[in-house]
Amino acid sequence: MYSSLKELMEPLHKWAYDIQTKAEGPEGSLPLDSNMLKNSPSGNLFGLSQNVGMGWEPGKLNGKQVLLLSTQGGMRGEDGEPIALGYHTGHWEVGLLMKEAAEEISHFGGIPFAGYVSDPCDGRSQGTTGMFDSFPYRNDAAMVYRRLIRSLPTRKAVVGIATCDKGLPAMMIALASMHNLPTVVVPGGVTLPPARGEDAGKVQTIGARYSNDELTMEEAAELGCRACATPGGGCQFLGTAATAQVVGEAMGLSVPHSALAPSGQEIWKDMARQSARAAMKLEEEGTTTKDILTDGAVRNAMIIHAAFGGSTNLLLHIPAIAHAARLSIPSVEDWSEINKTVPRLVSVLPNGPVHHPTVQVYLAGGVPEVMLRIRHLNLLDESVKTVTGQTLGEVLDWWEASDRRKMMKQRLLEEDNVDADEVIMTPERAAERGLTSTVTFPIGNLAPEGAVIKSTSIDPSVLDENGIYHHRGNVKVFTTERAAIRAIKDGTIKKGDIMAVTGRGPLGTGMEETYQLTSALKHLSYGKYVTLLTDARFSGVSTGACFGHIGPEGLAGGPIGKLQDGDVVDVRVDTRALEGHIHFVGTKENELSPEEGKLELMRRSSHSAMAPDDDLPDDTRLWAALQEVSGGTWRGSVYDTDRIIEVLEAGKKAMAEQKS
Repeated sequence: MYSSLKELMEPLHKWAYDIQTKAEGPEGSLPLDSNMLKNSPSGNLFGLSQNVGMGWEPGKLNGKQVLLLSTQGGMRGEDGEPIALGYHTGHWEVGLLMKEAAEEISHFGGIPFAGYVSDPCDGRSQGTTGMFDSFPYRNDAAMVYRRLIRSLPTRKAVVGIATCDKGLPAMMIALASMHNLPTVVVPGGVTLPPARGEDAGKVQTIGARYSNDELTMEEAAELGCRACATPGGGCQFLGTAATAQVVGEAMGLSVPHSALAPSGQEIWKDMARQSARAAMKLEEEGTTTKDILTDGAVRNAMIIHAAFGGSTNLLLHIPAIAHAARLSIPSVEDWSEINKTVPRLVSVLPNGPVHHPTVQVYLAGGVPEVMLRIRHLNLLDESVKTVTGQTLGEVLDWWEASDRRKMMKQRLLEEDNVDADEVIMTPERAAERGLTSTVTFPIGNLAPEGAVIKSTSIDPSVLDENGIYHHRGNVKVFTTERAAIRAIKDGTIKKGDIMAVTGRGPLGTGMEETYQLTSALKHLSYGKYVTLLTDARFSGVSTGACFGHIGPEGLAGGPIGKLQDGDVVDVRVDTRALEGHIHFVGTKENELSPEEGKLELMRRSSHSAMAPDDDLPDDTRLWAALQEVSGGTWRGSVYDTDRIIEVLEAGKKAMAEQKS
């Protein structure tokens, strides 16, 4: 490295000290007129100076300004080689989309601006303290995006280019807030699966499988190396990243057939150019975000979420988008009603029955194809407007007869020998194949405010002939995820156990995502016989008998935080009727009815070992308090400014009265 300060500070070239102290400045003149000089804010005028200072031609300064925002991370050379790594593949290549969109805007006489707010990777932070910042990051990033939009007062439209678990929801929340601006979301696409190996979801279990002697060291090393087969895009399964893309398109915020495009490929770049043109057309026609994001658009997104079998994390993000758009917030009852009505049609990782990667769902037709499959059920609001300027009904008419639809399906058959109709099915074919609806919302004395389970992904072999999962047994309680994964790895967890991981909601960890637990249970031979209960949340790729979002959370006095080792818990989920319960029913020596169990839990104190994590950052503690005041996770963990100010004022008044 270096041995002295002199060596450290030695310049690379001797001419480094040949420093200039003045320059001529750009040639030409700004396109000013008397009215501008007399009436424009000084910021607008100085902005023109800044623009030419960065190299824009003075004669081209009168074009309409379009702001491009992105989650881009890392530094790539012109040849694509890494100079500095990003946090994940999802934001590694989106700079290419930015470039395509910017060039398209310039081509049509506009002036593109670009800003960046990079995002973390839930996969990289699994099982680490980095997870404590994951969910709160979404709110922070949305705030920064909004500030960046407002900080360029001369922008006429905004294009948001993003992918992955928190970056894309943050972008959608931010753009949903821009009620009077034209906005378009460009999803960042997906990575390809390896020709030989495992997807990026399964590969996250190599540690657990190796610890249980179900994988060799050599296998783990090779599988881990191959999993991300291409350098850009979100993971290959229908997790939170992919589901967020699907939801954005279903809301009408993205151009048709854009969700799940393969990152880096020409069809993916086309999407950026199409989106740039759409944004400029919306501005020309005076169409803004409030014209596109309506209650009908949000409901359409919930319907398509159900039809795809999407990530339960979108139950946190869709309400937040609706809140930002000043629309009705979906309730648990709304979600339940939709999931009981809408058939699941997509056979995809991780739900199956065949684990097609997301790129095959794209080639099978993606969002517009799924919409076509349920069009006759009259569930969708086809009158809503999309960023194309056309209604959803007009978009579906185009898609049904388009060459693009035919060519995509033909490519899937030629490349992978996969029939598109076996990836995105008709309701009748889906019923024949045993596809069940997406999520169930059990309640009970352990979850009086409810819980969530992706019931469609419970292993069919542990359901009875009526599609019911029932597990009654003794619970093993853990107050940290570290202790829970250790128990799985060292063999403490056995076939037939019920695990409760408590105190891991917003107040304890920022509502960490416990995918290392759910993925281990999915890919261990005995895992399908284990039930997991937690007030934390799950990755979108999670499967199995895993119940998350249990409310109230343990640290808010919720009954899940009062469980003790050896307690008997009764869990039941009807995967067809989408109903279920989670009850504490006493102990082996003293069994109780659910009502008696409720009274016993009310008498108990919370688990003595349950506490906010020692490493919980102050930033996250503040986020947890603000979102709790605003309605908590069932309202999307948002910041309800009016409610927060109301509580602060009440607190100030109470403190003043206490002092007096």
